[in-house]
Amino acid sequence: MTLTETSIKDLYIIEPKVFEDSRGYFFESFNERLLNRQGIHFHFVQDNQSKSEYGVIRGLHYQKQPHAQAKLVRVLEGEIFDVAVDLRSNSPTYGQWYGHMLSSQNRKQMLIPKGFAHGFSVLSSIAIVLYKCDDFYFPETEGGISYRDPNLKIQWQIEPGKEIVSEKDKNLPFYDPEISYFKLAK
Repeated sequence: MTLTETSIKDLYIIEPKVFEDSRGYFFESFNERLLNRQGIHFHFVQDNQSKSEYGVIRGLHYQKQPHAQAKLVRVLEGEIFDVAVDLRSNSPTYGQWYGHMLSSQNRKQMLIPKGFAHGFSVLSSIAIVLYKCDDFYFPETEGGISYRDPNLKIQWQIEPGKEIVSEKDKNLPFYDPEISYFKLAK
């Protein structure tokens, strides 16, 4: 398993070592011991799974303190453009976003720490996405930022006019750099 830090501190892409033969393939999709050896400590308590069609954009979502969530995102079927926005106000990359193609073919995963908004767009005819969370979902601590925020300018890789977005996500507020969403842990 290869762990690569992105241009945003603490945000990683994980690429498993895949063993393939005539029977199919095998790979380890999660190994807590390996992450701990790298100084990354998450204890995942909840798995979430979604199925979406081409053009769906989900996000940008986050959980506020005290129930902020770290996530480990992977694709079981299809392809997505996965996006994380750094909302840690004392981070040098505050307000910056990073996106990466995750698919059932490349088997890459994104490891997103607490303090980030997360979203994705579906690039294949369908996509089944699974993500682990290190805290449970609490509706009262749910937050979000508009996927079409003019300051973030996220390129969702969807043909214009083909976006499919929930009413809830369409009405999320824009990112405000004056707000302290989270603080980077010391």
